[in-house]
Amino acid sequence: MLIDQLSFIVTYEKKDMHNLVNLLFFLFVFFSCNVLAQYTRFNTSVIPVTKDAKTSLHKISWFLKKRTWDGEPYYLVDLDAPFTWQDCVVRRSPIACGLEEGCRFPLRCDHNFCKEAHSYINPTCPSLNITSKYGCNICAVTPLNPISNSCKLSQLTTDLVQLYGTDGRNPSIISYPPFGTEFVVSCAPSSLLRSFPKDVTGVASFSWSTLSFPGQVHNPKVTNKFVLCLPNSSNSKTLGVIFLGEGPFYFTSFPKLDLRSILSYTPMVRKSKKSLGYYIGIKKISIKEISIPLPSLKSGSVKLSTVTPYTTLRSDIYKAFVTIFSMATKSIPRLKSVQPFSYCLKSSAVGSVEKGFRVPKIDLETESGKIWTIYGDNLMKRVGNGTACLALIDGGSKMKDAIVVGTFQMENNFLYFDLVNQKLGFSSSLLARGTSCSNFNFTEIPE
Repeated sequence: MLIDQLSFIVTYEKKDMHNLVNLLFFLFVFFSCNVLAQYTRFNTSVIPVTKDAKTSLHKISWFLKKRTWDGEPYYLVDLDAPFTWQDCVVRRSPIACGLEEGCRFPLRCDHNFCKEAHSYINPTCPSLNITSKYGCNICAVTPLNPISNSCKLSQLTTDLVQLYGTDGRNPSIISYPPFGTEFVVSCAPSSLLRSFPKDVTGVASFSWSTLSFPGQVHNPKVTNKFVLCLPNSSNSKTLGVIFLGEGPFYFTSFPKLDLRSILSYTPMVRKSKKSLGYYIGIKKISIKEISIPLPSLKSGSVKLSTVTPYTTLRSDIYKAFVTIFSMATKSIPRLKSVQPFSYCLKSSAVGSVEKGFRVPKIDLETESGKIWTIYGDNLMKRVGNGTACLALIDGGSKMKDAIVVGTFQMENNFLYFDLVNQKLGFSSSLLARGTSCSNFNFTEIPE
C-alpha cells in the first residue's frame, strides 16, 4: 500500500488550479499563525486526557472539530516519540485544504523538518534510503509502535489540529486559523495500530523533539512547557488534562489556587542532543526512612514513561525494595500474587484515600534535594477478589534504564515539564491535597 501511495505522489500530474489553491492555503496558514498571536488572549492550550480501561494507557483527542470532549480520534500519549503519527493515507485532492477532513501535504526530503526527523533514526526500523527510487518528493520516516516496538516505512506530511486555549480555568475555541493549525505528522498504515486500544489511531509525541506536539505550537505567547496530569479512572467522563504553555492552572476544587505554587522542582537530564525521553536524577529511595540500596544507579537513569503502565525496576533494585516493603507491611495479611505483580496484600487491610493507607509512603529524593512522595493510591493496585498488589514490576537484570516510572505512579500527580529551563515540577499526589487531575473544568466558554 505504501509503495502505491509513494508512486502516486511522485507521478501525480498537478493541475494549475490545484497548485493555486494549495499556494493560497499555505499563505493563509503562514499568515494565520501570526494572526493567532494577535487575536487570542491565551498563552496556554488545553487537551483532555482519558484512560483506557483494558490497557491502562492514556490517550488524548485534540482534533475537536466536532466540539465534543470525547470525540474521535484518539492518540496515545508518548513522552519518547520523535514525531506524532496517525493512521492515514497521503493523497492529493482538488478540494481546497481545510474544507475536507484531513489536509495533507507531503514534505520533501530536503525540508528542515525532514532532516530533523531523520536525526532520530531507529536502527531496528526499515531503511530510509529510497531517494533513488522516489527522488526528493517525499520524506520517508519510520513511525514506531511503542507497545509492540514494531515500525513501518511511511512519510512525513501535514494535517490540521483544532486547538483550545484556556485562561487556566476553562477551555475556549481558538478562532484563528478557522480550519485549525497546521502540524507536521507522519502517516502510518493501519497494521501499525496492533496492540493499541481499539479507538486509538496514532501516537502523540510529547518528547524533546522539535517535531513533538508542544514543539510545534506556532504561538509566540506559548512557551515550550507542558503539564501532564493523568486521570486514574477509565470512566469516559473522568478526564485528566494536558496544558501546553505557561499557565496559570486552576482546578475547580481550589478555584483560587494556582497549581504552580505547590510544585517542587528538579533538573531534567537530557543524555544527548538526540535523546528524546525525560530523565531525572534520584539520590535516594526510602521507606519509613530506611534507604533502599541503589547499586550503580547513574545520575539521570530514572526515566518517565507514558507507555509503561507500572513503574519497572531493575531486578536488584526491585528485590531490595520488596524486602524492605514487606518488613514495613508485615502486619497486613499477604495473599497469592496476581500477574503481572508479585507482592499482594489483603485489600481491606491496605486502607484507602478516604480512611488512610496502612502501607507506608515512598520518598524519592531527587537531585535537587526535593522529595517526590508516592502515597498508597499510587502504590497499591486493587485487582479484585479482595486483593491489592504492589504496582511495581521486576524488569529483569538487563534493563537499559534501572528505573522507569510508569503511568500508575504518575496518575493524579501534577507534572510540569519546563523544556526551556530543563526542569520538572512535581506535586506528589493531588489526592493527598483534596483534589485530582479530573478537577479541571472542561466547560467551554467563548473567547
